[in-house]
Amino acid sequence: MTKSTDTHSVINVPEAVGVFDSFKTLQAAFYDLRTAGFHHSDISLLGAQKAIDEKLGKAFWHAKDLGDNPDTPRAHFVSEEAMGELEGAIAGGFFFVGSYVAMMALLGPASTLAASIAAIAIGGSPAAVIGTLLARRADKHHRDYYTNQIEHGGILLWVRTRDAAHEKLATEIMKKHSGRDVHVHDWSE
Repeated sequence: MTKSTDTHSVINVPEAVGVFDSFKTLQAAFYDLRTAGFHHSDISLLGAQKAIDEKLGKAFWHAKDLGDNPDTPRAHFVSEEAMGELEGAIAGGFFFVGSYVAMMALLGPASTLAASIAAIAIGGSPAAVIGTLLARRADKHHRDYYTNQIEHGGILLWVRTRDAAHEKLATEIMKKHSGRDVHVHDWSE
C-alpha cells in the first residue's frame, strides 16, 4: 500500500535510517548490510546537492532534518573500489583511443616500426592525460559529495526493511559502525 506526500508516493515498508560521520564507517556499514542479506536496491543515501536544491530549495539543511522527510532525494551507494574502477576505465579508455587512432594512421605500408611505436606513444600520451584529468574530476566529485554531507551533520543512510527482525538487524549494524540517530520509520521511498 502506498501513501502520497505533496510530491510523490511512499510505500508502507519500514526503513531504518542513520547518520554517519565518515565515509569509512558508512562503507563498513554498507558492506555488513550487504553481507547480512540486504539488497543493494534497499540501501540508499542522500541525493546530490543539485537534487536537494531542486526538491527542497537552497536553504541550509542538516542531516537530522532530512532523515525522516519523504521528499528528500536519494542516491545509490558507490564504493571506493567502484570509483577506482571508473577512474581506471576513464584514463585507460582515453589512452586506448588515442593510441588506436595514432596506430591506425601510421601503420600503413610506408611506415616504419619505430615511427609507428613513436606515434602510438605520442598519440596515447595526451589522451591518457585527458583521461587522468577526467578521472581525477570524477574522484573529486565523489569526495566532495561526502564532504558536503559531513559538513551538514553527517552522511545519511536509509535501509528498507521488511519485518521486525530486519529492522533490528539493520539498526544493530548501523550502530555497530558508529551510526547515530539510528531509528526506524514505518514507510520508505
